[in-house]
Amino acid sequence: MANTKSAKKMVRKIAARTEVNTARRSRMRTFVRKVEEAIAAGDKTAAAEALKQAQPEIMRAASKGVLHKNTSARKVSRLSARIKAMG
Repeated sequence: MANTKSAKKMVRKIAARTEVNTARRSRMRTFVRKVEEAIAAGDKTAAAEALKQAQPEIMRAASKGVLHKNTSARKVSRLSARIKAMG
């Protein structure tokens, strides 16, 4: 357990940051899940529309440090490739 004043403060800061990051990751995953569901349903227009909304969320997660930049780019790329292949 933290025993200095600064260490105790860092524990509080880390807890707060973890809570924010968890919310951001959850929000991003919700948007990705909507794209996945549209792809599974076979609705190309709905999937494309869902991806249009999910892409900024995925990139925002990367900019905030929740995801690595390359991970977010890979997610967007793979989702768009799956939508393109639906044709």
